[in-house]
Amino acid sequence: MPVAVIDSELLQQFRNPATKEAAYTAIIKKYQEKLYWHIRRMVVNHEDTNDVLQNMFIRVWKGLENFREDSQLYTWLYKIATNECLTFLEQQKRKGAISFDKVEADLTNKVKADEHFDAKKLEWKLQLAIQQLPEKQRLVFNLRYFDEMPYEEMSRVLETSEGALKASYHHAVKKIEEFILRPE
Repeated sequence: MPVAVIDSELLQQFRNPATKEAAYTAIIKKYQEKLYWHIRRMVVNHEDTNDVLQNMFIRVWKGLENFREDSQLYTWLYKIATNECLTFLEQQKRKGAISFDKVEADLTNKVKADEHFDAKKLEWKLQLAIQQLPEKQRLVFNLRYFDEMPYEEMSRVLETSEGALKASYHHAVKKIEEFILRPE
């Protein structure tokens, strides 16, 4: 089994023209799955997720040269992925001049239509509940619950105080509980 290359080595290799592309490929391989699921939880649809992920990795390619390593690489990647998700969702709203409620309804319908979700399963109901959350609460919930990102790290990704993030997460959990426990 190959030994995982640490991020600082990958960044050093990326800055060397002879190993730049190989290092970039290694970064993609290392983080692609986690970033895919982070994006998927925000945009729901597989094809949309792939589009957002591709745009995100294009931005990474263009910006990695100037990455100052003030934060960890995965924090920087998550920040780009999050911004790409928000940009995509905003474009979806503008594309049809539709309200955010309509976008949320579309996302909910995509969850219901997804062949991987079974209406009888709690996971399906959880996904529906998550889609009912306001955008920021959905993002905070996904980062904390699914990605298990510490509030300190999330604070750097979202450029928000830890206290505000904890409050958003708390409100999101309450809304999800209410949705799941609501009789059908």
